[in-house]
Amino acid sequence: MNSVSNVDIDQVLSQMRRMASQASAQPAETEAGSGVSFGGLLKQSIDAVNETQVQASGMKQAFELGEDVDLAEVMVAAQKSSLTFQGMVQVRNKLVEAYKEVMNMPI
Repeated sequence: MNSVSNVDIDQVLSQMRRMASQASAQPAETEAGSGVSFGGLLKQSIDAVNETQVQASGMKQAFELGEDVDLAEVMVAAQKSSLTFQGMVQVRNKLVEAYKEVMNMPI
């Protein structure tokens, strides 16, 4: 049992490292003029958050129906979904703050 949880943790950690490296590489690509718009990146992020929520919901439902789904995987998917949603809410809050700040600037 302990080796299974270590494997799950290792998989999650490697996935987090991969996502972090992709996130750090993303600004360099947009600065190079790849033609990616802010709106496109925002939509892509929202779609990714939605995908994690749909996946977590599907896994929860499968577990509740008694299908062969590991509880640890369901819990990790639920936490990942929650964290991505919370992150998106924080991004939205920062965007609203920036918009308000720009709108209050004297012309």
